[in-house]
Amino acid sequence: METLIAGQLTDFITTAYLFGDESRLPEADESLLEAGVLDSTGVLELIEFLEDTFEISVEDSETIPENLGSIAGLTRFVQSKTGQAAGAV
Repeated sequence: METLIAGQLTDFITTAYLFGDESRLPEADESLLEAGVLDSTGVLELIEFLEDTFEISVEDSETIPENLGSIAGLTRFVQSKTGQAAGAV
């Protein structure tokens, strides 16, 4: 499941923010903000994507860099919100 979630997140980020340029995609644990991939508006769009795609609710208190700052963090966050154990396939 982790690979599926990470793939969906990577596809969305590549399409929505990098216009398909996978060469600009940071490593999974690199900050999307520091890499210039996301800005404050992008974070809001990302939250909407998470809520729609994974049918979760992102609370204001959860909008922290540990949850939304990298693809790895996003993957862990979605897994925790959907009840998926880390490493599960």
